[in-house]
Amino acid sequence: MSRKRKKNIIVQNLKLNGIGSLGKGFVKTDDKKIIFARYGVPGDIVDINIKKKRSSYSEGDIVQIHKQSKLRVKPKCSHFKLCGGCNWQNMIYDSQLKYKNDQAIQNLTRIGKIQIDKVLPIVKSDKQYYYRNKMEYSFSNSRWITDEEIKSQKEIKNKNALGFHKSGMWSKIIDIDKCYLQENISNKIRNYTKDLSMKLGISFFDLRKQSGDLRNLMIRTTKNKEIMVFFQIFKISNKLIELFENIIVQFPEITCLQYVINKKKNDTIYDLKPVYFYGKKYITETIGRYHFKISAKSFFQTNSFQVEKLYNIVKRFANLSGSEIVYDLYCGTGSISIFLSSYVKKIIGIEVIKDAVLAARENTKINNINNTTFIQGDVKEVLKKRNIHSQKPDVIIVDPPRNGLDKLVVESIIKSNVPKIVYVSCNSATQARDLNIFADFYNLTKSQAIDMFPQTYHVENVVLLEKNF
Repeated sequence: MSRKRKKNIIVQNLKLNGIGSLGKGFVKTDDKKIIFARYGVPGDIVDINIKKKRSSYSEGDIVQIHKQSKLRVKPKCSHFKLCGGCNWQNMIYDSQLKYKNDQAIQNLTRIGKIQIDKVLPIVKSDKQYYYRNKMEYSFSNSRWITDEEIKSQKEIKNKNALGFHKSGMWSKIIDIDKCYLQENISNKIRNYTKDLSMKLGISFFDLRKQSGDLRNLMIRTTKNKEIMVFFQIFKISNKLIELFENIIVQFPEITCLQYVINKKKNDTIYDLKPVYFYGKKYITETIGRYHFKISAKSFFQTNSFQVEKLYNIVKRFANLSGSEIVYDLYCGTGSISIFLSSYVKKIIGIEVIKDAVLAARENTKINNINNTTFIQGDVKEVLKKRNIHSQKPDVIIVDPPRNGLDKLVVESIIKSNVPKIVYVSCNSATQARDLNIFADFYNLTKSQAIDMFPQTYHVENVVLLEKNF
């Protein structure tokens, strides 16, 4: 017996009045239930096809827009909604800023249950497109087939793709023609690579069978106009060498081309050794007056155009005089430490990734800095073993991953009695959760959001905690 299909439940003529979880538009109904709609813009009057129903809320897709919001604009990208990356590209930028700021404040006050002494205006991005310095594309021999192609009923001969994963479908890749997130040279290199690879008969990766010679393409760019092209391949061959050589000739502006052989079932490269096919081993980015070597494995803030603004917020919140000892937890490649080094007596950075720590030490040499120390290890373990009171910090800076601080890290910071904590977060929900633990010991005196990722609901938030004495 065939499985019965669930009947569509369509709720009509709803006016969206806010932005909720994961950047979705929502409406609160007369019975105080909330309905979320992907790609909905506050002010839209819509019909919603309910896909998921829970006791306190429902989620669905917009099937008809009766009246468009004044905040709605036409998306630039032809792949909008498919890849799920720029989920706010249909909303004017000033409104994006408003809802990002609201999101950060609401998380701090609702989840963290914290009173904020001063909320500073969100810092906008001067570049609303072409702002990313790193993009990763996947090769696939089984691309996402569009509705238009299905309706045409024509035989589909070319199923190769070089692009992004279809939102919610790990095995399908959307073939990207133009992406508006990285400088246009990235589009040119990607499209040339795809076309030439097919002409040369190089196999694209099969995500289900885990086979195929071309797996992944990463392109890094800098404000200095340097370009790194990095491939993940299954094995090297004469055809791949021919591909690489042609790319270098076609794009003489490329600084370096590298590859790694990856036969694992995932795309992580931290345990793999890059092969330097052409040019230097790294590219160089400039933040303020400092220079940073960026390798294929380096973690670096994705928006180089905003990062100096972000670090200046950290500097202002810390209110450094030059005599302070500062701990920089989750320091990555040491960019915050290096940026602040001339304003402090000493900075101690802690980071778990070995390659990042090596890069941080190398970057201090490049910039002739001698008042930084970088320690490799899990932050909670390092703080547990290291007597933090032996070099009592005046300021602790934390910039953790999206899942926030480990509870043991929070406890170690509280025990240190540090006068000031500057907490940088890319996830204000986990930031708020952590701040709730700090609340008995510290006042949240300042908070400021900064837009690092225009056209998305993501927002960076910086807070200053000052000790209750």
